[in-house]
Amino acid sequence: MRIFAKTDVGKVRSLNEDSFVARVLPDGAALTVVCDGMGGANAGDFASKTAVEIISRYVINSYDESMTSDDMTKLLRDAITSANLEVFEYSKKAKELFGMGTTVVATIARDNCAVVCSAGDSRAYLVNDTITQITRDHSVVQSLIESGKITREEARTHPEKNIITRALGVEEYLIVDDYYVEINPCDKILLCTDGLTNYVVEDSILNTIKNKPLDMVTDSLIQQANDGGGRDNITVAVVSH
Repeated sequence: MRIFAKTDVGKVRSLNEDSFVARVLPDGAALTVVCDGMGGANAGDFASKTAVEIISRYVINSYDESMTSDDMTKLLRDAITSANLEVFEYSKKAKELFGMGTTVVATIARDNCAVVCSAGDSRAYLVNDTITQITRDHSVVQSLIESGKITREEARTHPEKNIITRALGVEEYLIVDDYYVEINPCDKILLCTDGLTNYVVEDSILNTIKNKPLDMVTDSLIQQANDGGGRDNITVAVVSH
């Protein structure tokens, strides 16, 4: 498996509170973790960096090539749970870190399958001839969409579009969603923060991944997000055979 990943501060903010880890494991499986931090001062930056470090270290230390997809899902969930507890404990010990948290979306992709875990509104997509969102946003606007109160188009400009309802590190216990995805050789897994999806529509993301060389996709998508406003940090990771 191959991973192409990049983060960018955007055009408005002075600090990048996104963090990511992209590692190819010894058997060729791809581990990718993307986090979008939140909190005052540098707390969001600290939360996202701490989360990706803990999750990746946990997975790397415990992963075994004999694991089934269920085993990999449990490993990823346990890693995120461990990170949640540690970030939460940090937030209680330091006044300047109180209330911090981070979204998380992570995947282990191997051979013909990928397992994905998430909390918050950072997303994973399956991309081939179409683009399909794998994860469900934990956000106010997603709840409004599902209740039929607003459309997906209205959600893009809704005043509460950045309010999330679940995040790593905010509470002692975190509910982590998990997903299993079958992948073919031509499929791609895209992980990203909302700094991409708030400024680049899915059709444009699809066209970019289909038509650009993979090593140019991250730069192209980040440029499109900046051209569209760039009012947030942007992180993009693409996993491929």
